[in-house]
Amino acid sequence: MLLEIFLTLALGIIVYLFLTRKKEETLHIEEGWWGKGQKPDSEEDTTVHPFKVETTEEELNDLFRRLDQARFTEPLENSCFQYGFNSVYLRKVISYWRNQFNWKKQVEVLNKFPQFKTKIEGLDVHFVHVKPPSLPEGRSAKPLLMVHGWPGSVYEFYKIIPLLTDPASHGLNDEHIFEVICPSIPGYGFSETSHKKGFNSMSAACIFYKLMLRLGFHEFYAQGGDWGSLICTNLAQIAPTQVKGLHLNMVSFMSMRFTQLLSILLGRYFPGLFGFQDEDVRRMFPFLKKGLYRILMESGYAHIQATKPDTVGCGLNDSPVGLAAYILEKFSTWTDPEFQKLEDGGLERKYSLDDLLTNVMLYWVPRCMVSAMRFYKENIGKGIGTQKHEKLPVRVPTGVASFPNEILHTPRSWAQQKYINIISFNFMPRGGHFAAFEEPELLAADIQQFVGRVEKEELWREKGK
Repeated sequence: MLLEIFLTLALGIIVYLFLTRKKEETLHIEEGWWGKGQKPDSEEDTTVHPFKVETTEEELNDLFRRLDQARFTEPLENSCFQYGFNSVYLRKVISYWRNQFNWKKQVEVLNKFPQFKTKIEGLDVHFVHVKPPSLPEGRSAKPLLMVHGWPGSVYEFYKIIPLLTDPASHGLNDEHIFEVICPSIPGYGFSETSHKKGFNSMSAACIFYKLMLRLGFHEFYAQGGDWGSLICTNLAQIAPTQVKGLHLNMVSFMSMRFTQLLSILLGRYFPGLFGFQDEDVRRMFPFLKKGLYRILMESGYAHIQATKPDTVGCGLNDSPVGLAAYILEKFSTWTDPEFQKLEDGGLERKYSLDDLLTNVMLYWVPRCMVSAMRFYKENIGKGIGTQKHEKLPVRVPTGVASFPNEILHTPRSWAQQKYINIISFNFMPRGGHFAAFEEPELLAADIQQFVGRVEKEELWREKGK
């Protein structure tokens, strides 16, 4: 009798689970219109036009005039970068910008890679498209979409592109050679900004998906950090059969599960219970200092940009000195939090002023700081955890390059709550938030090994059929 009751209950549970199981949900590609006015009845022009960065004497004279009229505030004694960008060092940066930085030369650097524009959903989308200089016989290049974040630009990828498109010439393994596409997020750089409210990461993902199809790529890899991480994640959610693999150098999460909260309290003492490795423990704990406190200290800008971006943005759009201070402070602290203790913010330890100011110019020249800041409001302004994509898992093969100085460390066990098919998770020996800009060799090597794993798994699956 007891056996019959047990079997009946077991059968009932199985039937219940079968009937109530969640179907694999996917995100649908949205048809948006972000151009001015009403969407025209005629079909959109799909022509891809060559593009080159240009400058004028008028543009430079206006910049120099503003730099000459800068007003500086004296910093507190011994404050270094702990109150933000130190104005003593800022004077040096502005002097270099005014007297030694050669924008015309940097324009030539920007134009060394082919650039294009094409109209998608009412917006002129700018992108860099670099093909391998040569391919061994019988080999084909693997298309790779790379997406930047804030306060970065496509220029972040200029040092890593040659390592991916021509690895052998740079001493790297050439088993995988890439054709690299780096679009500017609409509202950043030379991509047109949305003229309507609501342009978020999903909108950008749909536009970049259409861009890849327009270029003839029906299967491709995607890579990103910062906003690029979220955009590429959304891309993997809307086009899981087209995105062969997703590689991230930043993993963010919008909500915390009970087990994650418990791991914050107990993970330091019982790391194995929560899937933590020794390096996870070293990077995360004490959590009040390395987690909560750092997030509080480094997220003030995000609250401003997620609520009233136009207010601060208007000032930054009008002042090149303010713009440089606002952007470059992030390249200090997000590269290494210890740089706050240095009078120069450690900026020239990892970057050159030419590279840093070129990135600043990609906000100054197109006058895009306000629209770039609005991207925070469009993604966070409606609340965290309210969007459908935040609740859906990513099933595409995923690789994570975890850099030690990222703003907040995400252990693999946390990342797997969202990315359920992580096939590569590597602790990088050095580096911070701007991985491609700071450590291009490390990032390129990790992308190479990740793609190798994806290709091998695909080969095994084909053999098993």
